[in-house]
Amino acid sequence: MNQTIVQCETIQSLRDYLQPLRRAGKRIGFVPTMGYLHAGHASLVSRAKQECDVVVMSIFVNPLQFGPNEDFSRYPRDLQRDKEIAAQAGVSVLFTPSVEEMYPQKLLTTVSVAQVTEPLCGRSRPGHFDGVATVVSKLFHIVGPDAAYFGEKDAQQLAVIEQMVSDLSIPVTIVPCPIVREQDGLAMSSRNVYLSAEERDQALVLSQSLRNAREAIENGETNAAKIRDGIVRMIEAKPLAAIDYVEVMEYPALKTVETLESGQRICIALAVAFGKTRLLDNLIMRIS
Repeated sequence: MNQTIVQCETIQSLRDYLQPLRRAGKRIGFVPTMGYLHAGHASLVSRAKQECDVVVMSIFVNPLQFGPNEDFSRYPRDLQRDKEIAAQAGVSVLFTPSVEEMYPQKLLTTVSVAQVTEPLCGRSRPGHFDGVATVVSKLFHIVGPDAAYFGEKDAQQLAVIEQMVSDLSIPVTIVPCPIVREQDGLAMSSRNVYLSAEERDQALVLSQSLRNAREAIENGETNAAKIRDGIVRMIEAKPLAAIDYVEVMEYPALKTVETLESGQRICIALAVAFGKTRLLDNLIMRIS
């Protein structure tokens, strides 16, 4: 049964609503999103509900993280559908600010995290993570959550936010949550709606290649280049796939590794376009 959901469109109205709850000692969980919700978002809410008294979700398509060749206006939006999914998942408060509410004047302050932003998506999307760090920092200051929930599908984004929270001593616990997949293995993403039937079918190679990589590692393969080459070969066999990157990196430092070592935590990160749709997937694991 859907619970009653409170919607706040302004920063002040959200703060006014949360203040007495915070005073009463309620633990506040936060799930920031750009909307067009799916089961992956619902899983974050489910985890937040287990650990917190109040779950705040934001829906805000952040223009700061879109590059000049990325269509901010094309990003899928359906607020009414999102409200229904959020209520069903158990969100208490939905924060849906406009761009003018979040950025009423030209922004002179941005948050920039070094090093972990430079490889992977940072290489092909310069400035993207400054936009992410700035809006997430701003949202943390608006909501004041005890804990915030992020999916591991955006592994680099998660590493950036964890670094920012640590460096700036922001009083929030970051809770990473596992990737949620479709039954056929495709990682859930708001961008999946753009895929044609053929593109979607070929995109299954991403999760398949990661499963093969895990098996190779579990069978004793320690050469990162061999693991990477195996993934590249599988993806390149799909004619609609265009690889942006395939990398094997130490996590969360995001430094390239040559040899996998026992105890090391790694991330095998993929970004591949099918048609005009760029998909991310990854495998985060500790080497035994």
